[in-house]
Amino acid sequence: MISVIIPAHNAAHTITDCLTALQQQTAVPDTYEIIVVDDGSTDNTGELATNAGATVIRQAKSGPAAARNAGIQAANGEITCFTDADCVPAPTWIAAITEPLRQDPDIAASKGTYCTRQREIAARFVQLEYEDKYDRLKAYARITFMDFYSAACRRQVLLDNEGFDERFPNSEDRELSYRLAARGYQMVFQPTALVCHHHSHTIADYFRKKIMNGYWTAQAVRHFPERTVEDSYTPQVMKIQIGLMALVMATAVSGILLPPLLLLCGLVACAFVATTLPFTAKAWKKDKLVALCAPSLLALRALALGIGYAWGLLRPIADPTA
Repeated sequence: MISVIIPAHNAAHTITDCLTALQQQTAVPDTYEIIVVDDGSTDNTGELATNAGATVIRQAKSGPAAARNAGIQAANGEITCFTDADCVPAPTWIAAITEPLRQDPDIAASKGTYCTRQREIAARFVQLEYEDKYDRLKAYARITFMDFYSAACRRQVLLDNEGFDERFPNSEDRELSYRLAARGYQMVFQPTALVCHHHSHTIADYFRKKIMNGYWTAQAVRHFPERTVEDSYTPQVMKIQIGLMALVMATAVSGILLPPLLLLCGLVACAFVATTLPFTAKAWKKDKLVALCAPSLLALRALALGIGYAWGLLRPIADPTA
């Protein structure tokens, strides 16, 4: 038995497409159930999910971590699969995402991939960001990071390890995967487990999202400091870019009072641009317009992540075990 768990909050405009895709799966190895956890929606998300044949659990708005935990508790499957209400899984998604767990009893969890049909520049850039990280994941036999927009995990592993940390309204999957990796569980990347997604489609939305990602990444890394140095997902060049962007901003502001620092600012900016060239070259082969915008968008990413990460360091969340 396989259980597919979908947290949903005010997802009336996307949930039907998600559930229709799940009901049209091909090559599904076993019986599966679909559980939608309606996380305090004020629209008709729950009604649409019920009409589409899903089991619906309703709760007061508590965030995706709590919604996923509620789904885990209600699930009947030995394997729990996860996607989001704004995702449309490919027809073979369930078969693909569960294959590593069905083939090897030592595998605790598997992570899949995103695609998108959006045409906005920001969304196309986000997709190429993910694809760049997927290239990194392919080099690892075992991974230390999972997104739960396309994932499968043994239900007992989740129960034995306290599920998702409900203090995290963002990056709760990062925290969980770091925790599982620290406890020795084996996780793998499954690139054929594909879901189509609605990425951030405006620059403003993208910037806000990256600030929050930076903040909650800082919280996860605080608990697992070994991931400051390396995880299987985050390109090392991204960390360099965050540092260079911080130096650009610092020298630019200081240059107002000490003009010679503006020369240093320019040199650091050139170094930053140099770090963007590998991504830009890779993007050029796939989407030339995005490639032309890539240095500016990567600078925006570094600035947003740096702001969020610094905020997270200065304002840690409460530790209930302290």
